[in-house]
Amino acid sequence: MISFQENFLHLVWKYQYYDKKQAITTEDRPLQVVKIGYHNHHEGPDFKEAHIRLDEIDHIGHVEIHLKSSDWNAHNHQSDPAYNTVVLHVVWEHDQLIQRMDGTVIPTLELKGKVFLEVVRNYERLISSSSQILCGNELSNTSEILKFSMLEKSLIERLYEKSKLVLQLLEGNNQDWEETAYQWLFYSLGFKVNSQVMLKLAKSLPYRLLKKHGNQRISQESLIFGQAGFLDKLIHGLFEPTSSEPYVKQLLDEYLFFEKKYQLKPQIYLSEWKFMGVRPSNYPTIRLSQAAAILAKSPNFLSSVLYDMNSREQFNKFFEVKVSPYWHRHYQFGKPSEKFSNRKVSTGTLDLLGINYVIPIWYAYGTFIDSMVWQEKCFDFLQQIPPESNNILGKFEAVDWKPAQAFESQAMIGLFNNYCKPRKCLTCKIGQNLLRPSSR
Repeated sequence: MISFQENFLHLVWKYQYYDKKQAITTEDRPLQVVKIGYHNHHEGPDFKEAHIRLDEIDHIGHVEIHLKSSDWNAHNHQSDPAYNTVVLHVVWEHDQLIQRMDGTVIPTLELKGKVFLEVVRNYERLISSSSQILCGNELSNTSEILKFSMLEKSLIERLYEKSKLVLQLLEGNNQDWEETAYQWLFYSLGFKVNSQVMLKLAKSLPYRLLKKHGNQRISQESLIFGQAGFLDKLIHGLFEPTSSEPYVKQLLDEYLFFEKKYQLKPQIYLSEWKFMGVRPSNYPTIRLSQAAAILAKSPNFLSSVLYDMNSREQFNKFFEVKVSPYWHRHYQFGKPSEKFSNRKVSTGTLDLLGINYVIPIWYAYGTFIDSMVWQEKCFDFLQQIPPESNNILGKFEAVDWKPAQAFESQAMIGLFNNYCKPRKCLTCKIGQNLLRPSSR
C-alpha cells in the first residue's frame, strides 16, 4: 500500500485531480468547488479564500488538508481561532468527526478512492525510484520549456539565499556597502576551506585603513599579512628573513609601525589557517596577496564591482592580477619553491569568483534598492560563464541533462539541494507535471 505525503493531497486539491462525480462530503452533502483558494505556504490553513457550494449554498473561507481527519486535533487546530473560518476539511481518510471551537461540524471531503488512478500510479512510480534524481527516467518526456522554467525558479531561490549572506554582512556594517563588498571579497577568496577566517581577517582590518594606502602596495600587504598572523614568527624572533628576502623584512617593519599607529589588535592565530588538503595555488598566503592586488587596482572598489564589470571579459580583466614577486617562488613565508610561477588567478578560479563573489553582490544590491535590473544582470553574466563540474552536476549528466552554462549549472545545484535531495518533487514544476494525468 502506497504511503502518501500530505503535500500529495495539496497537489490533488490544487489541480482537482479527483472524480468530481464523487465529490460528496462524509455527511453525504453534494460538493461543488467554485474556487480552490490560494495555496498558503505560511502559518494557517493550507488554502485561503476558497469558494465552495454545499447543497446549493455558497461558503467562502479556508480549506485545510490532512492525511487523516484526526490530524486536526493532533495539530491543535480545534483551539486555534485561525481555523474557525475553515469551510472544508480535505483528507485522505476520514476517521473522526471534526468540529470548530464553537462546536459546529466542519464539512469533510474524503479523497480515498476518488483520486484519479493514473495520478496515484504516477506518484508511486516517482517516489519509488532509487535514483537520487527521482524523475531522472522521465526527464526525456519533459518539455524543455518546463525544465527551463524550473531551472529559472531554482536559480532565483539560490541567488536569494546567497544574497542573504551579503545582506547580513551589510546589516552588521551599518549599511556600509563599501565595507561589505570588501569583506565579501575576502570571504569568497577563502573558497569554503578558509572563507570564515578570511572574513574574520577582513572584519579585523577595516577597509578604510587599506584605502589610506591605496597606492602603496607593500603597506597594504603588511597590514593584511600582519593582521592575518603570518608575521607572528618574525615578530617573536622565531623566523629570521634572509638578505634575499627584503620583502619580508619590509612587511614586518611596516606592520609594526601601523600596528601602533592604528592600535590594531590581531585576533587570528596561524593555526586557524588551513593548508592541509588545499592545493598550493589556493594557499591562503597566495589568496591574500591576490586580494591585496585586486584592492589596489581601484580606489573605488565598490563602484568598480557594481558598474565596471558588465561582462565576463570585463570581470576577468579586473581580477586578473599579479602577486608581489616574492610569491613567484614562495607559497609560505621562509619556504622557497624551486619552481617559478606568476601565481595568476586561473580562468577556472575567475569563473568561480564571478559566480560566488560578484553575482551575490549584484543580487543583494538589487534587492536592497528594489530593482529587478540587477537580477537580469546576474542572469546575463551567468550565461557567459561555462558550467562548473562537480558531483551534483554529474548526477544530472548521468540522466542526460547537461548544463550549457553557469546559469543552468547553478540552477541545477539549487534544484538538487532544495528539491531532489530532500525529495520535494511535489513542489517542483517537473515533478508536478509528471503526476498530471494524460487525459488532462
